[in-house]
Amino acid sequence: MEATLWDFAALLVRWAHLIFGIAWIGASFYFIWLDNSLQAPPEHKAEAGVAGDLWSFHGGGIYEVSKYRGAPPAMPERLHWFYWEAYATWLSGFLLLCLVYYLQAPTLLAGEGTWVSGPGAAVLASLLFLAAGAVVYEMLLRSAPGGRLALFAGLMVALTAGACWLAFELFAPRAAALHVGMLLGTIMAGNVFLGIIPAQRAFVRSLESGGEPPLAGLAQAKLRSTHNNYFTLPVLLCMISNHYPVLYGHRAAPLVLFLLLALAAFARHFFNLRHRGIVRPSILVLAFAGFLAVAGWLAWDGSRAVASAGPRLSDEEALALVETHCTVCHAQAPSWPGMAAAPLGLELETLAAIDAAAARAATSLGTNYMPLGNVTGMADEERAALLDWLRGR
Repeated sequence: MEATLWDFAALLVRWAHLIFGIAWIGASFYFIWLDNSLQAPPEHKAEAGVAGDLWSFHGGGIYEVSKYRGAPPAMPERLHWFYWEAYATWLSGFLLLCLVYYLQAPTLLAGEGTWVSGPGAAVLASLLFLAAGAVVYEMLLRSAPGGRLALFAGLMVALTAGACWLAFELFAPRAAALHVGMLLGTIMAGNVFLGIIPAQRAFVRSLESGGEPPLAGLAQAKLRSTHNNYFTLPVLLCMISNHYPVLYGHRAAPLVLFLLLALAAFARHFFNLRHRGIVRPSILVLAFAGFLAVAGWLAWDGSRAVASAGPRLSDEEALALVETHCTVCHAQAPSWPGMAAAPLGLELETLAAIDAAAARAATSLGTNYMPLGNVTGMADEERAALLDWLRGR
């Protein structure tokens, strides 16, 4: 009963996180598109302070949107703000991190052979990882490099690459990829909380007091919003990474993850340019070719590892390894504490059941995803031998 209630709580939080994330990322996509699609206004609008306007058709009507260079002639009675989507997404994501990873740190967060030992140290390392990454970003943005696009972009590439490497040194592989996404999400939420909303509130206060509007602050807010937009696709990739061991189970997983994140941000650049009328299909072609190249490398490397495996196991020897390392969870009546049913309904107690799931099991073993956290202590030689046997089924 306790396990069921725990899973249901995690389900509700994950569902809410997904809903909030859709709202936040959808707003980011829309406003970047809107800002990049504005056209020069007619003369009567320009004289009223309009910097650009746009007409669109959606649903049941035609919409007219105008953006002012600074303050409008008169402030509206009701001004819509966009920030709760960001806060709700981050808070629900952090709560999910606590429910799934912090409270199950021995099996999901603390990795074998990592720099930190023990679940408590892993939780502390997680908090420091997120906080330090966000602080470094803020320092870079607020310093001289923040105003130099090429230099700042290079430093962000270095920061992301360093985060990918460090995460896999600190945490279990599955948690490592998610932590990179959580770090990017923390930076994004920080942009809203520390930069975008304060600049907007300062602008409104200056109008109410009759002072000169601080346009420089709005320019910085727009820059932060643009950064968030480029982070969206990489964060989404990290969010789904725990479903795909191929993203985090390879011995060069930090490089694999970094390459895919860079390609995702590069693909997003195509759409941001397209909104401004600059169409460069080569960006999408190169991004897709990059994804295929990474996939081809992983497939080739995996087949090379199988070719180097030792003597083939007999069915009896393989079943003995499965019983030791797999059926504590993947059984009709799991013996692992708190496990009420086989994960994903996958039972591996007979040769017929193993044959039916051989491809899925081989992927999980080959990427070091299973046994989860290697809590059963599977040796590398056992893993290679069982993987060779599975791929020969």
